[in-house]
Amino acid sequence: MSRPKLFEPITVGGLTLANRIVIAPMCQYSAVDGCMTDWHTIHLGHLALSGAGLLTIEATAVVPEGRISYGDVGLYDDASEEAMARVIESIRRHSDMPIAIQLGHAGRKASTDLPWLGGKQIAPGVVNGWQTVAPTALGFADTDIPPLALSSDDLADLVEAFAAATKRAARLGIDAVQIHGAHGYLLHQFLSPLSNRRDDSFGGSFENRVRFPLQVFDAVREAFPAAKPVTMRVSGTDWVEGGWDIDQTIAFSLLLEERGCAAMHVSSGGLDPRQDIPVGPNYQVPLARAVKQATDMPVVAVGLITEPEQAEAIVATGDADMIALARAILYDPRWPWHAGAALGASVLAPNQYLRSQPRRYRDLLQGAGAAPKAGS
Repeated sequence: MSRPKLFEPITVGGLTLANRIVIAPMCQYSAVDGCMTDWHTIHLGHLALSGAGLLTIEATAVVPEGRISYGDVGLYDDASEEAMARVIESIRRHSDMPIAIQLGHAGRKASTDLPWLGGKQIAPGVVNGWQTVAPTALGFADTDIPPLALSSDDLADLVEAFAAATKRAARLGIDAVQIHGAHGYLLHQFLSPLSNRRDDSFGGSFENRVRFPLQVFDAVREAFPAAKPVTMRVSGTDWVEGGWDIDQTIAFSLLLEERGCAAMHVSSGGLDPRQDIPVGPNYQVPLARAVKQATDMPVVAVGLITEPEQAEAIVATGDADMIALARAILYDPRWPWHAGAALGASVLAPNQYLRSQPRRYRDLLQGAGAAPKAGS
């Protein structure tokens, strides 16, 4: 019996993953002043035992005002770097799973309350609120305090902030960097003509709208070790007429590929409240397929991928090279184990947990050579 495609190894920009299951970045809104807490040790450590191929740290702001909320993680000063170091060191003691980090800036979608407290924008001057910034002084929602339009000097400073955060990630031994260019956050705001109404060299034409995101990519790529991958997450479409679409995504992906981008993670939406998304299983897979057909980079598909057979079909048919899990792996943190059992594949699992498996599946887990690390 041949090994399922989902459980074949894959190399992304010099980093070899044991399988094609990626744990997507998921905000936990549990940081304090940008610093990770014990919650992140528990949350990420738990997922690092899941048997997936890659663990991605949640959206991490490169400057304080780039955080989505006051509870978001940052990597912009010594305190936030030291807090992240403690979490990563704890995970590394018990897991060999490669770790990536998503670096980003929320732009006009920053300064919000925690989701379970409503998630609305917090106005500047109010506790836990600050003035947001964006390509253009257009708010995300009609009720939002408008952002300040970024100057050319501001943009140069932000490029340096992305590079500085990348250098901190390299010091922490992180294996890969994903740049967040999706879901209506700052880089996506520059890409879309719906949010970018600038009349300078950073707005208007496609070439101008991609200029700042490409500058960020170049700075991150230069700041990170050459043997380690830098990838990009994009929204394949805004799902709004006249907005960013799949054709522009493909053109942007080709420019990134020329610059050494190691992979594209294709999501969608998040930029405009008018979005009309046909939500359903695999609803974003056609976007990933379109990018894969146009480029030579590995492509990650994401969005309502919940079943092992569904994930296997996506990679086996060539629609994407990898699949990413977010809510599905929060709901079932052993999803890769269960997918391996369902598809007849070996997955990594700690020896301490092997007795939880039915005997007929235990050999598959043990066959992965999943001994715990020293000191565990």
